[in-house]
Amino acid sequence: MSELTTGMHAPEFTAADHTGNQVSLTDFKGKKVILYFYPKDDTPGCTAEACDFRDNYSGLVAKGIVVLGVSVDSEASHQKFIEKHNLPFPLLADTDHKIVEAYGVWAEKNMYGKTYMGINRTTFIIDETGILTNIIKKVDTKNATAQVLELL
Repeated sequence: MSELTTGMHAPEFTAADHTGNQVSLTDFKGKKVILYFYPKDDTPGCTAEACDFRDNYSGLVAKGIVVLGVSVDSEASHQKFIEKHNLPFPLLADTDHKIVEAYGVWAEKNMYGKTYMGINRTTFIIDETGILTNIIKKVDTKNATAQVLELL
């Protein structure tokens, strides 16, 4: 599959959220969506990013923006992460890697000389009609909301 670029239709998906409810991108037609991919629940960078979206959530909702987080962690892991950090938005469990692969964020990574597969932290902004309007590949975890709002 070719790399996603702005102007393309966002790949459709359906996945279970932290409560087991099925969530689809089409559920949010007519709203802007911040779809952010992060490597792992409750790690320092991922917690900073989630908490930044949490702290700015009411302002995003007031602008008609939906926030969805995605990782390959389980529903149970997401539930603990949400409860621990009081996150007000859904986290989707992509345990079969369909969403991360469709969005091109599942890639080979290298840390301390070890190579492994994992999520490249990326944020996609999707407009009301399902078109990718922005792709943020260099996410500032502590200022993720400001990065998004700068582009809207």
